[in-house]
Amino acid sequence: MNTLKKFELMEKIVRELEDLQHSQQAVIQKIGKIEVDNIELGDQKLDKDLPDMHQRVADNLETIGSIMAYFAEKTDNFGNKNNVEALKDQQNIDNAGQ
Repeated sequence: MNTLKKFELMEKIVRELEDLQHSQQAVIQKIGKIEVDNIELGDQKLDKDLPDMHQRVADNLETIGSIMAYFAEKTDNFGNKNNVEALKDQQNIDNAGQ
C-alpha cells in the first residue's frame, strides 16, 4: 500500500471512530430517556438493568475516545512525517496531466 493510500485509510478510520463515538453518545441519551420514563413507570427489571447498561456504554464511550485520540495523533504524525500534503499535490498534478 502506498503512503497516500495508507494515510487516506488512516483518516477513514478516524472518521469511523468519530461516528462510533457519536453513536455511543446517542445510545447513552436513549438509555437516559428510558431511565427517566421508568421513574414514573417503576418497572423493577428496568430499574435493575438500565444502570448497568448505561455504565457499560459509558465505559465503551471512554475507550472509543481514548482510541480515537491516539489514532488521530498517529495519523497526523504519519501525515507530517511522510509529507502527505506534497504527495496529494503531486497526485493532483499527475491526474490533471492525464
